[in-house]
Amino acid sequence: MKKPIAWVMDSTGFVTEELKAHPDVYIVPLNIHFGREEFVDGVDLTNEQLYQRIKSAPEFPKTSQPSAGTFAELYDKLKEQYDCAIAVHASAKMSGTLASSVSGAEMSGFKVYAVDSLALSYGLTGLVEKGMELEKEGMNPEEIAETLETQTSDFRNYILIGNLTQLYKGGRMSGAQYYLGSLLQVKPIVQITAEGELAPIDKVRSHKKAVQYLINHALQDHEQYGVAKFQVMHGNVYEEAELLKQEIVNVIPHAKVLIGNLSASLAVHAGEGTLALMWRKSL
Repeated sequence: MKKPIAWVMDSTGFVTEELKAHPDVYIVPLNIHFGREEFVDGVDLTNEQLYQRIKSAPEFPKTSQPSAGTFAELYDKLKEQYDCAIAVHASAKMSGTLASSVSGAEMSGFKVYAVDSLALSYGLTGLVEKGMELEKEGMNPEEIAETLETQTSDFRNYILIGNLTQLYKGGRMSGAQYYLGSLLQVKPIVQITAEGELAPIDKVRSHKKAVQYLINHALQDHEQYGVAKFQVMHGNVYEEAELLKQEIVNVIPHAKVLIGNLSASLAVHAGEGTLALMWRKSL
Protein backbone atom coordinates (compact mmCIF):
# COMPACT_ATOMS: atom_id res chain seq x y z
CA MET A 1 0.00 0.00 0.00
CA LYS A 2 1.35 3.40 -1.00
CA LYS A 3 1.81 6.30 1.39
CA PRO A 4 -0.43 9.31 0.71
CA ILE A 5 1.99 12.27 0.37
CA ALA A 6 5.70 12.80 -0.25
CA TRP A 7 6.98 16.25 0.72
CA VAL A 8 9.51 17.86 -1.61
CA MET A 9 11.50 21.05 -0.98
CA ASP A 10 14.52 22.57 -2.71
CA SER A 11 17.70 23.53 -0.88
CA THR A 12 16.91 27.24 -0.76
CA GLY A 13 14.64 26.27 2.13
CA PHE A 14 15.98 25.92 5.65
CA VAL A 15 16.18 22.21 6.41
CA THR A 16 15.54 21.66 10.12
CA GLU A 17 16.83 18.57 11.92
CA GLU A 18 13.23 17.31 12.08
CA LEU A 19 12.80 17.61 8.32
CA LYS A 20 16.19 15.97 7.69
CA ALA A 21 15.12 12.97 9.74
CA HIS A 22 11.57 12.73 8.37
CA PRO A 23 11.11 9.68 6.10
CA ASP A 24 8.62 11.45 3.80
CA VAL A 25 10.65 14.64 3.17
CA TYR A 26 12.90 14.91 0.12
CA ILE A 27 15.31 17.81 -0.48
CA VAL A 28 16.38 18.61 -4.04
CA PRO A 29 19.61 20.65 -4.04
CA LEU A 30 20.49 23.55 -6.30
CA ASN A 31 23.88 23.74 -8.01
CA ILE A 32 26.69 26.19 -7.28
CA HIS A 33 29.21 27.10 -9.98
CA PHE A 34 32.71 28.47 -9.54
CA GLY A 35 33.78 28.96 -13.15
CA ARG A 36 33.72 25.47 -14.67
CA GLU A 37 33.52 23.73 -11.30
CA GLU A 38 30.07 22.62 -10.18
CA PHE A 39 29.02 21.74 -6.63
CA VAL A 40 25.77 20.40 -5.23
CA ASP A 41 24.35 22.64 -2.49
CA GLY A 42 24.71 21.05 0.93
CA VAL A 43 26.36 17.91 -0.51
CA ASP A 44 29.69 18.87 -2.10
CA LEU A 45 30.13 22.22 -0.39
CA THR A 46 29.54 23.33 3.20
CA ASN A 47 28.78 26.95 4.05
CA GLU A 48 32.23 27.41 5.57
CA GLN A 49 33.89 26.07 2.40
CA LEU A 50 31.73 28.35 0.28
CA TYR A 51 32.76 31.51 2.15
CA GLN A 52 36.43 30.53 1.93
CA ARG A 53 36.15 29.93 -1.80
CA ILE A 54 34.38 33.24 -2.37
CA LYS A 55 37.23 35.08 -0.65
CA SER A 56 39.87 33.43 -2.84
CA ALA A 57 38.03 32.90 -6.14
CA PRO A 58 38.77 35.30 -9.04
CA GLU A 59 35.05 35.57 -9.84
CA PHE A 60 31.82 35.30 -7.87
CA PRO A 61 29.98 31.98 -7.97
CA LYS A 62 26.62 31.48 -9.64
CA THR A 63 23.71 29.18 -8.87
CA SER A 64 21.44 27.13 -11.11
CA GLN A 65 18.23 25.27 -10.45
CA PRO A 66 18.03 21.46 -10.57
CA SER A 67 17.16 20.19 -14.04
CA ALA A 68 13.75 18.82 -14.97
CA GLY A 69 15.52 15.48 -15.42
CA THR A 70 16.71 15.55 -11.82
CA PHE A 71 13.15 16.05 -10.62
CA ALA A 72 11.82 13.40 -13.03
CA GLU A 73 14.29 10.89 -11.61
CA LEU A 74 13.11 11.63 -8.07
CA TYR A 75 9.44 11.52 -9.03
CA ASP A 76 9.92 8.18 -10.81
CA LYS A 77 11.07 6.75 -7.47
CA LEU A 78 8.38 8.48 -5.44
CA LYS A 79 5.48 7.26 -7.59
CA GLU A 80 6.36 3.71 -6.59
CA GLN A 81 5.90 4.61 -2.91
CA TYR A 82 3.39 7.50 -2.78
CA ASP A 83 0.04 8.51 -4.23
CA CYS A 84 1.28 12.06 -4.85
CA ALA A 85 3.74 14.73 -3.75
CA ILE A 86 3.42 18.29 -2.54
CA ALA A 87 6.46 20.28 -3.65
CA VAL A 88 7.20 23.65 -2.04
CA HIS A 89 9.76 25.71 -3.93
CA ALA A 90 11.64 29.00 -3.95
CA SER A 91 9.80 31.97 -5.40
CA ALA A 92 9.45 31.57 -9.17
CA LYS A 93 10.42 35.25 -9.48
CA MET A 94 13.89 34.39 -8.14
CA SER A 95 14.51 30.83 -9.28
CA GLY A 96 13.53 28.48 -12.09
CA THR A 97 13.29 25.56 -9.65
CA LEU A 98 9.48 25.50 -9.57
CA ALA A 99 9.33 25.27 -13.38
CA SER A 100 11.87 22.42 -13.37
CA SER A 101 9.82 20.60 -10.74
CA VAL A 102 6.61 20.94 -12.76
CA SER A 103 8.35 19.77 -15.95
CA GLY A 104 9.90 16.83 -14.09
CA ALA A 105 6.49 15.78 -12.78
CA GLU A 106 5.08 15.86 -16.33
CA MET A 107 7.99 13.78 -17.61
CA SER A 108 7.46 11.25 -14.83
CA GLY A 109 3.68 11.11 -14.99
CA PHE A 110 3.50 11.55 -11.23
CA LYS A 111 0.88 13.74 -9.53
CA VAL A 112 2.71 16.67 -7.93
CA TYR A 113 1.03 19.69 -6.37
CA ALA A 114 3.66 22.40 -6.86
CA VAL A 115 3.45 25.38 -4.50
CA ASP A 116 5.23 28.66 -5.19
CA SER A 117 6.27 29.78 -1.70
CA LEU A 118 6.90 33.34 -2.98
CA ALA A 119 9.80 33.17 -0.54
CA LEU A 120 13.19 31.68 0.31
CA SER A 121 14.73 30.06 3.39
CA TYR A 122 12.27 29.51 6.24
CA GLY A 123 9.51 30.79 3.99
CA LEU A 124 9.51 27.32 2.41
CA THR A 125 10.07 25.47 5.68
CA GLY A 126 7.09 26.98 7.46
CA LEU A 127 4.77 25.97 4.61
CA VAL A 128 6.03 22.38 4.61
CA GLU A 129 5.59 22.17 8.38
CA LYS A 130 2.06 23.61 8.14
CA GLY A 131 1.21 21.22 5.30
CA MET A 132 2.31 18.22 7.33
CA GLU A 133 0.09 19.38 10.21
CA LEU A 134 -2.88 19.64 7.82
CA GLU A 135 -2.14 16.14 6.53
CA LYS A 136 -2.30 14.81 10.10
CA GLU A 137 -5.66 16.54 10.50
CA GLY A 138 -6.99 14.58 7.53
CA MET A 139 -7.05 17.26 4.83
CA ASN A 140 -6.60 15.90 1.30
CA PRO A 141 -3.52 16.84 -0.80
CA GLU A 142 -5.30 19.22 -3.16
CA GLU A 143 -6.85 21.15 -0.29
CA ILE A 144 -3.50 21.25 1.53
CA ALA A 145 -1.76 22.75 -1.51
CA GLU A 146 -4.54 25.32 -1.98
CA THR A 147 -4.36 26.27 1.71
CA LEU A 148 -0.59 26.72 1.59
CA GLU A 149 -0.92 28.98 -1.45
CA THR A 150 -3.29 31.24 0.48
CA GLN A 151 -0.82 31.53 3.35
CA THR A 152 2.21 32.70 1.38
CA SER A 153 1.21 36.33 1.99
CA ASP A 154 1.62 35.83 5.76
CA PHE A 155 5.41 35.51 5.45
CA ARG A 156 7.35 38.40 6.98
CA ASN A 157 11.07 38.93 6.50
CA TYR A 158 13.63 41.68 6.99
CA ILE A 159 17.13 41.09 5.67
CA LEU A 160 20.40 42.92 6.36
CA ILE A 161 22.64 42.11 3.42
CA GLY A 162 26.18 41.19 4.38
CA ASN A 163 27.85 41.91 1.04
CA LEU A 164 26.37 44.36 -1.46
CA THR A 165 28.95 43.39 -4.09
CA GLN A 166 27.78 39.78 -4.13
CA LEU A 167 24.14 40.81 -4.36
CA TYR A 168 24.93 43.17 -7.25
CA LYS A 169 27.19 40.79 -9.19
CA GLY A 170 24.68 38.00 -8.69
CA GLY A 171 22.11 40.13 -10.51
CA ARG A 172 19.89 40.68 -7.44
CA MET A 173 20.53 44.44 -7.12
CA SER A 174 20.62 47.22 -9.70
CA GLY A 175 23.78 49.19 -10.40
CA ALA A 176 22.21 52.37 -9.04
CA GLN A 177 21.20 50.69 -5.76
CA TYR A 178 24.67 49.21 -5.40
CA TYR A 179 26.42 52.51 -6.13
CA LEU A 180 24.31 54.51 -3.67
CA GLY A 181 24.63 51.87 -0.94
CA SER A 182 28.40 51.77 -1.30
CA LEU A 183 28.82 55.52 -1.63
CA LEU A 184 26.72 56.43 1.39
CA GLN A 185 27.90 53.43 3.44
CA VAL A 186 24.31 52.71 4.41
CA LYS A 187 22.90 49.41 5.59
CA PRO A 188 20.17 48.52 3.12
CA ILE A 189 17.27 46.50 4.46
CA VAL A 190 15.76 44.26 1.81
CA GLN A 191 12.67 42.10 1.79
CA ILE A 192 11.16 39.28 -0.20
CA THR A 193 7.90 40.97 -1.14
CA ALA A 194 4.39 39.48 -1.20
CA GLU A 195 4.94 39.06 -4.95
CA GLY A 196 8.05 36.94 -4.34
CA GLU A 197 10.64 39.48 -5.45
CA LEU A 198 13.68 40.78 -3.59
CA ALA A 199 13.42 44.52 -3.10
CA PRO A 200 15.07 47.19 -0.93
CA ILE A 201 12.55 48.65 1.52
CA ASP A 202 14.64 50.94 3.71
CA LYS A 203 18.16 51.97 4.64
CA VAL A 204 19.83 52.95 7.90
CA ARG A 205 23.23 54.36 8.76
CA SER A 206 24.54 51.80 11.24
CA HIS A 207 24.36 48.09 11.98
CA LYS A 208 22.96 48.80 15.43
CA LYS A 209 20.09 50.83 13.99
CA ALA A 210 19.48 48.15 11.37
CA VAL A 211 19.14 45.45 14.04
CA GLN A 212 16.77 47.66 16.02
CA TYR A 213 14.71 48.11 12.85
CA LEU A 214 14.24 44.33 12.67
CA ILE A 215 13.30 44.09 16.34
CA ASN A 216 10.77 46.93 16.05
CA HIS A 217 8.94 45.18 13.22
CA ALA A 218 8.94 41.87 15.10
CA LEU A 219 7.49 43.58 18.16
CA GLN A 220 4.87 45.32 16.06
CA ASP A 221 3.57 42.03 14.62
CA HIS A 222 3.73 40.41 18.06
CA GLU A 223 1.50 43.12 19.47
CA GLN A 224 -0.84 43.18 16.48
CA TYR A 225 -1.09 39.48 15.60
CA GLY A 226 0.32 37.65 18.61
CA VAL A 227 3.35 36.35 16.70
CA ALA A 228 5.76 34.59 19.07
CA LYS A 229 7.77 32.28 16.78
CA PHE A 230 10.68 33.80 14.90
CA GLN A 231 13.58 32.56 12.80
CA VAL A 232 16.98 34.21 12.60
CA MET A 233 18.94 33.14 9.52
CA HIS A 234 22.56 34.19 9.16
CA GLY A 235 25.51 34.11 6.81
CA ASN A 236 28.33 32.75 8.97
CA VAL A 237 27.75 35.23 11.81
CA TYR A 238 26.33 33.03 14.56
CA GLU A 239 27.30 35.40 17.38
CA GLU A 240 25.35 38.26 15.78
CA ALA A 241 22.39 35.92 15.27
CA GLU A 242 22.52 34.91 18.93
CA LEU A 243 22.60 38.57 19.99
CA LEU A 244 19.55 39.30 17.83
CA LYS A 245 17.77 36.33 19.41
CA GLN A 246 18.49 37.68 22.88
CA GLU A 247 17.25 41.15 21.92
CA ILE A 248 13.98 39.65 20.69
CA VAL A 249 13.53 37.61 23.88
CA ASN A 250 14.21 40.77 25.92
CA VAL A 251 11.19 42.50 24.38
CA ILE A 252 9.05 39.36 23.85
CA PRO A 253 9.96 37.14 26.83
CA HIS A 254 7.98 34.06 25.74
CA ALA A 255 9.20 34.20 22.13
CA LYS A 256 10.58 31.05 20.51
CA VAL A 257 13.51 31.95 18.28
CA LEU A 258 15.21 29.47 15.97
CA ILE A 259 18.71 30.23 14.63
CA GLY A 260 19.90 28.73 11.37
CA ASN A 261 22.40 29.11 8.55
CA LEU A 262 21.46 30.47 5.18
CA SER A 263 21.84 27.66 2.67
CA ALA A 264 24.91 27.87 0.46
CA SER A 265 22.75 28.62 -2.60
CA LEU A 266 21.41 31.73 -0.81
CA ALA A 267 24.74 32.70 0.72
CA VAL A 268 26.15 33.00 -2.81
CA HIS A 269 23.93 36.05 -3.37
CA ALA A 270 23.51 37.53 0.10
CA GLY A 271 27.10 37.17 1.25
CA GLU A 272 28.88 36.55 4.52
CA GLY A 273 27.56 38.69 7.34
CA THR A 274 23.93 38.61 6.23
CA LEU A 275 21.35 38.61 9.02
CA ALA A 276 17.66 37.93 8.41
CA LEU A 277 14.65 37.88 10.73
CA MET A 278 11.59 35.95 9.58
CA TRP A 279 8.19 34.90 10.86
CA ARG A 280 4.67 34.05 9.77
CA LYS A 281 1.55 35.76 11.00
CA SER A 282 -0.68 32.70 10.84
CA LEU A 283 1.45 29.56 11.32
